[in-house]
Amino acid sequence: MLKAMVLGLAAAVFGADPWVTYQGQGTERPGSGKKVVLVSGDEEYRSEEALPQLGRILAKHHGFKCVVLFAIDPKTGEINPNVNNNIPGLENLADADLLIIATRFRNLPPEQMAHFDAYLKKGKPVIGLRTATHAFNMDAKHPYARYGNGYPAGGSEKAWADGGFGRMVLGEKWISHHGNHGSEATRGRFAPNAGSNPILTGIQDGAIFGPTDVYGVRLPLPGDSKPLLLGEIVAGMKPDDVAAKGKRNDPMMPIAWTKTYTAPEGDSKGRVFTTTMGSSTDLLNEPFRRLLVNATYWAAGLEDKITPDASVAIVGTFKPTKFAFNGHTKGVKPADLAGWE
Repeated sequence: MLKAMVLGLAAAVFGADPWVTYQGQGTERPGSGKKVVLVSGDEEYRSEEALPQLGRILAKHHGFKCVVLFAIDPKTGEINPNVNNNIPGLENLADADLLIIATRFRNLPPEQMAHFDAYLKKGKPVIGLRTATHAFNMDAKHPYARYGNGYPAGGSEKAWADGGFGRMVLGEKWISHHGNHGSEATRGRFAPNAGSNPILTGIQDGAIFGPTDVYGVRLPLPGDSKPLLLGEIVAGMKPDDVAAKGKRNDPMMPIAWTKTYTAPEGDSKGRVFTTTMGSSTDLLNEPFRRLLVNATYWAAGLEDKITPDASVAIVGTFKPTKFAFNGHTKGVKPADLAGWE
């Protein structure tokens, strides 16, 4: 009874903010003392559903303090991913140990982008999911235009790569749908020589499956990128469907990789894990959840704590919405997502 009252009080306190915080459970767990900021904001793949669930998993099972941010309609205070210029709470990045981002084509004001800029200049770790390869899109006059997917069109900061944040930090920008969107799912196959990577601990080759299609990337990936998973295009939307025939699976596109980055204005090298999977419906797949949990440990410098049987169980009720534009649940505020349900 007392525990329930404490949790309820915590939810009420944090519910006053236009974001949600899941306090890490268990001081003996590996993530204890580490703060993860999860930034949602895409119109299609329901990151506003996926990241609260991932935050709950990381907090309840692994001890991380998780702060989940959302695209907020300033007129109503509701979560609305179609509002592409407002994600309050980014000041939480100032003392974050890890950024997990799943935004799409955001055009944030300079005062919000400044928090991303400061974080990246420190060389802190980043995990990018699905549309984070095209996380931002600003015109050339924006003071942080260098982060946009369309950079350097009209820009002058040549130290930054074509494709801004996506290419420079994560390893790729928006390129294409390689599988047929909405009708051909993705199966994760181990990349050559990747099976011993700690991020794949407890995961079997071919076990990762999601209804999101394979994204196209340019080969080879830049710098020290190391593919972990290749995306087998599935001829259908069910886990037992066969691989699609034809040349699109030869070669397969990388769908998960690691790399490092150094911001041109920074002096520290940061770890990066990127996956072009990551819709809320992809999280129904247990091996995919394990991939994200393992990647969190690795990015946070805790790879020696990864175990094959660590819990990645869903926390509370999770019935993700099928991905679609204008498909978000209306009328939801961050306070509605506080607590373990």
